[in-house]
Amino acid sequence: MEKRESFEKTAIRIALPVTLQCLLQSSFSVIDQVMIGKLGKYSIAGIGLGGKFASLYSVVLGAIAAAAGIMISQYLGKKDEEAVSRSFFSNMILSIGLAVLFVILCIAIPQTIMGIYTKDEAARMLAADYIRILAISFVPMAVSSIVTTMLRCMEVATLPLYASIFALVLNTGLNYMLIFGKWFFPKMGVEGAAWASVIAQTVSCFIILIFFNMYCKKQNIHLPMLWKQKNDYTGDYWKQYIGILCPILVCEFLWSLGENVYAIIYGNMGTDSCAAMTMTIPVQTLMIGALSGLSQAAGILIGKSLGGKQYEKAYKDSKKLMKYGFAGSLCLSVILVVVASFYVKIYSVEPALQEMTRSILIVFAIVSPVKVMNMILGGGIIRSGGKTQYVMWIDIIGTWLFGVPLGLLAAFVWKLPIEYTYFILSMEECVRLGISFVIFKKRIWMESLQ
Repeated sequence: MEKRESFEKTAIRIALPVTLQCLLQSSFSVIDQVMIGKLGKYSIAGIGLGGKFASLYSVVLGAIAAAAGIMISQYLGKKDEEAVSRSFFSNMILSIGLAVLFVILCIAIPQTIMGIYTKDEAARMLAADYIRILAISFVPMAVSSIVTTMLRCMEVATLPLYASIFALVLNTGLNYMLIFGKWFFPKMGVEGAAWASVIAQTVSCFIILIFFNMYCKKQNIHLPMLWKQKNDYTGDYWKQYIGILCPILVCEFLWSLGENVYAIIYGNMGTDSCAAMTMTIPVQTLMIGALSGLSQAAGILIGKSLGGKQYEKAYKDSKKLMKYGFAGSLCLSVILVVVASFYVKIYSVEPALQEMTRSILIVFAIVSPVKVMNMILGGGIIRSGGKTQYVMWIDIIGTWLFGVPLGLLAAFVWKLPIEYTYFILSMEECVRLGISFVIFKKRIWMESLQ
């Protein structure tokens, strides 16, 4: 009984701050969307399309952070401090390099990039303006992501939460002032929303770095730089690192590319369809974010157990986390069905567009429990053993053999409405969950890193 309470207490200490951070982010995203919604459907679609390309960067960055989390958690379980430090700095360098690459693309060819997403000239111009400015935030995002991963693996997830609270409040205040031109600021519209995000991300990065430095000094933690570390097993480390990271990068990149194909499908179904999907994004993020803490906790806690070779404990704890996630997602789906009609009315758009958005939200409520289970099982548990190639193949099969073909058929061959198209392509989630359960039951994902 004591062990069960100890596990759940630790899980809550990691999961709750992560969940609150995601909920805050999603809540402020709703406010941002409402503000942009006042500017009309072209601005909504423009930010939605620009945000889709930015999400491509975020997902690849998240893959690097996921690899860092797997290795740091297992090495903490082994109490190998030098390997922890090596994982932290190598992932930091790679993240910053990735950020620089995306910044160059977004500043050099934003019109070309956004032209892939939509044929609507007005939406394309707004999206290009948005992404050109937003790209400035990519480097601080990279630094924040890896430092936040390190803190969560150290089981001090509350520190990034504090930074996020301040940054999100700042972002919302700046959105109000810069989008609408309040308090002597110029009225900048979509560009104002982009600058607000840049400033908030930069401030958040500095706050997280300060917290991290203070915590390390307080706990007397020293992280030697890469060139100051021993080279006894450098070759083995990098081989193992590449073996973990590459499947995650391929997986997340192809998954995100698939999501961008979905965005292209919605965009080519018309501006109304694109705007309707964009208006559902804050709610989708809010619901998934409400249970994302369990996925983070799964990756960290199960990873530490595997690092310490406590395989039976890792398996039993995994089943607990999945049960909690499924129950929580069912409750949230019921709530969404009840409030969907009220949510769409906060947007200043035509009644037909509101009804289209409500229908998409109902579809999302139906598939949400499956999405959450995939997030916890694939994104947290199976990855924690370092067998990232399993998740890579699961996502490739789900997205590219089922989701993308079904979406293209539904939209352009069967010419179904947006809500039916979304439901049909979402069936890929069921395929992924079925394969994930088979792998989980066979326990072939359970491994301790050397």
